[in-house]
Amino acid sequence: QVQLVESGGGLVQAGGSLRLSCAASGRTFSDYAMGWFRQAPGKEREFVGVITQSAGSTYYADFVKGRFTISRDNAKNTVYLQMNSLKPEDTAVYYCAATIRYYYGSTWQRQDVYDYWGQGTQVTVSS
Repeated sequence: QVQLVESGGGLVQAGGSLRLSCAASGRTFSDYAMGWFRQAPGKEREFVGVITQSAGSTYYADFVKGRFTISRDNAKNTVYLQMNSLKPEDTAVYYCAATIRYYYGSTWQRQDVYDYWGQGTQVTVSS
């Protein structure tokens, strides 16, 4: 079992930045790929990006490329989502998720490949 706890959400003006954290416990953190998803009001949850096990390759949704960066600190059992140039449409609850398996390409976008989920953290971007 893996427990995930997100933090770092809040209210920010358009153009600003936030860094979300997701702290993991319960298993060997470096064995898990860590994904970020978000769910805006009235919309389905969508893939933001993922960082793979150990070596930490990253894969992002097209709409965040160049603005968001995912990193991980295996010594701290934590994954980060650095969000820059935020837009009002980035307003959502952001979730981290974990899977021990390795996938390729667009498979990372599927929510059903992740076994563990955090409770989410709210990000609100004002215009």
